[in-house]
Amino acid sequence: MARLSGLQREVLSLYRQCFREIRKKPTDAQENFRNYARTEFRKNLNVSKKDFAAVEYLLRKGHRQLEMYSSPGIRNIAQ
Repeated sequence: MARLSGLQREVLSLYRQCFREIRKKPTDAQENFRNYARTEFRKNLNVSKKDFAAVEYLLRKGHRQLEMYSSPGIRNIAQ
């Protein structure tokens, strides 16, 4: 397997953090959060790994969303 760049490692780290936070949500809402996270990552799958500005922007956006959705007050997510 090829070595991953720093940005690629950050994206994988964000993905893992999302799924760790999902496990803290109520059982009946976990599937909704899981589907939302997968959809968001797949939506940006076509972004070139050499487009550093776009990848960094999406990472910042993802971290903000993760922080917001990991709040205990948010119990479910509508799609």
